[in-house]
Amino acid sequence: MRLPLPMLLLCLLAGCAAMPQAETDTVFLVARHAEKADDGSADPQLSEAGRGRAQSLATALADVPLRAVYATPTRRTRETALPTAQRRGLPVRDYDPARTPSETATLLHMRHAGQQVLMIGHSDTVPALVASLCACPVAPLAEDAYGDLYEIRIGADGRATLQRRRF
Repeated sequence: MRLPLPMLLLCLLAGCAAMPQAETDTVFLVARHAEKADDGSADPQLSEAGRGRAQSLATALADVPLRAVYATPTRRTRETALPTAQRRGLPVRDYDPARTPSETATLLHMRHAGQQVLMIGHSDTVPALVASLCACPVAPLAEDAYGDLYEIRIGADGRATLQRRRF
């Protein structure tokens, strides 16, 4: 049985009251997958440029103490996340892009409070996910936009900041 979203959020927040508070910020790093191959398939792999961009992401995050790496269950998102995950010996975990962004944000924040997490999504899912994590407006991504990395830092007081950079 699925609970309505408001009821689920209330249950989750009630559970937070009994959880110890994180002593450090929770940081979500969110990016769209790298360039995909134009192979006509429904689930394309990365192009050569995309594989290079995935390596650039891994290099850009080399000093970030990631505790988890998530991607939607598509080849292009998983291939974008893989170099970063492999450098740390982490698996690439799936997250469901069909779940509402607010539900995903709540669940991941509870699961990774006080940690740093990388999430790879799509041009049509990343802005809404980022907006849910930071509780701030985020502009849509163009279909040809690659290389944006959103850093959402949530303090122990619940305040979130958003920084957007390139990789």
